Amino acid sequence: MKSIAQPHLYPKLLFIILGLLCLTPLISSPLALALGFITAIAIGNPFEKQLHGVIHLLLQISIVGLGFGLQIDEALAAGKTGFSITAVSISVLLILGYVFGKIFKLENSLSYLISVGTAICGGSAIAAVSPIIKSDTRQISLSLAIIFTLNSIALFIYPVIGHFLGLTQEQFGLWCAIGIHDTSSVVGAASKYGNEALKIATTVKLARALWIIPVSLFSMFWFKNQTSKIKIPWFIGLFVLAILLNSYFPVLNPFTPVVTQIAKAGLTLTLFLIGSTLTPRTLKTIGSKPLVFAVILWSIISIGSLYFITHF
Repeated sequence: MKSIAQPHLYPKLLFIILGLLCLTPLISSPLALALGFITAIAIGNPFEKQLHGVIHLLLQISIVGLGFGLQIDEALAAGKTGFSITAVSISVLLILGYVFGKIFKLENSLSYLISVGTAICGGSAIAAVSPIIKSDTRQISLSLAIIFTLNSIALFIYPVIGHFLGLTQEQFGLWCAIGIHDTSSVVGAASKYGNEALKIATTVKLARALWIIPVSLFSMFWFKNQTSKIKIPWFIGLFVLAILLNSYFPVLNPFTPVVTQIAKAGLTLTLFLIGSTLTPRTLKTIGSKPLVFAVILWSIISIGSLYFITHF
């Protein structure tokens, strides 16, 4: 029995070793995502069923840790900079999502989930809105698969485009926060570009995530569902608390670099885990129409926000 059981341990052991490797400075954010994807193809994902909750929790804890690397004046300045473009981009994307959803003849719930995920904060927005509009499991899984796939592409191409165009740290951080769907990929791309870009991207993205609340209220009205509860992202409050502690309690300053470094390592591990969920089986579930629909919306927000940031 022992000899039969042992081979089943090897994929799990290798997966854990690679995950631990992602906690070291040897693995960058894009490399971690690619490593997770390659691992899933090569040996499968032995922890696939358990990872969904782990990914979200690890991401949230890591984001709170990044708050200890920010000062309150930096956070306010970044939030103020991104407010107007956030408000406009979310409104425009939801309208365009409705229009293109009709053109592509997609299910209302599916097109709305992809639109909200693109407009606000990827998987978190989809998770918050889906129970309100009573989406089924297939629609939720499909929209998440599309969002995570495009996130993976963004993590690689955004830094390349940023360097090619000579974007400043501030410009790139703001562009990441507006143009990339999920917080994990926003932070991953921004950290690759530089520390200042990371600070701006994280703050603006989390301020953007607060738009889940008004959009959820709108969703209740639009889909005529008054019985659903709105999920407020609790980790945003802890992120703000971390900024306040770092700003007004200097006694913590010697420890904050360590905390932020651990948080960055946690985000790298998160990206490895996300990559490992993008199995060929998952990608095969994505149909051409929903994918083209999502790419159009993503292209509009990416190009539109980049033009605004570089010209105004």
